[in-house]
Formats: sequence, structure tokens, C-alpha cells
Amino acid sequence: MSKYETALSKIDAAHSEDPRQHETPTGPIPYELHYAQKMTNYLETLKPHADELLRLAIRAQHLRRWEVPRDSYPMTKIGYHSWRGGLQRRQAEIVKGICVESGYTVEEAERVGEMVKKTDLKKGDADTQTLEDVACLVFLDDQFDRR
Repeated sequence: MSKYETALSKIDAAHSEDPRQHETPTGPIPYELHYAQKMTNYLETLKPHADELLRLAIRAQHLRRWEVPRDSYPMTKIGYHSWRGGLQRRQAEIVKGICVESGYTVEEAERVGEMVKKTDLKKGDADTQTLEDVACLVFLDDQFDRR
């Protein structure tokens, strides 16, 4: 198994622990696994030749998100931004560990983590922008009508 396949498998294994379920035509699957698969599908449409590091960041966008519920922070605008920032830092640390365990260099793992944290979004980083674009498309497709 390649280091990419190993990392992807570990990310999906973590998503598979989400206790929330999403109904599909073939039966229920963990919600975050469903979300990650949608992220990958939209990436294939938007940037079919994306490199492995962007593909891993896309797949890890909501890594173990259910473990930090929104209501664990104040239900204010500041609380929301604190929750999101905390999640991004946490998810970046988890995926960096997965990447290194799977055979990626520390520098490659850092790059994946930076994309997940969206550190360079305002600096014009094309891959981070792609991740954000894909996340927006998935939100509109999967979550917008639930609000």
C-alpha cells in the first residue's frame, strides 16, 4: 500500500468512528465519512489532477469534528470563530500525525496541516483556496437546505 493509500485509509478510519449516521441508497454510513467522500468527489470535478497533499487535506477537512460539538463554545459569533479555529488547529495536528505515520516527510505533513488550518487562504495559496471552494460547494450541496 502506498503512503497516500495508508494515510487515506487512516483518515477514513477516523471518519468511520463518527456516531452520527447519514442515509445513502446502500444504507447508513458515518456522517463524516459521507462528508469526506463528498469533498473528494467535488475536488475531482474542480481539480482532477490535484496532488496527494491537497487530496489528503480535502479528505481531512472535518477530521474527528464530532468530538468537539459547537455547543461546547459560547453560542455567539466570537464563540463560533473560536470553535472553528480550535477545530482547524486540532484537525491539522491529527492529520499531520497520520501523514508522518504513513511515510510522508514532516514538511509534507506540515503542508497538509497548513491547508486544513487554512493558514495561507488570505495569502492567495491556490491549494488552500481550492480546499475552501470545495468546502463551500459541499456545504451548499449537503447542508444549506437544513438551516
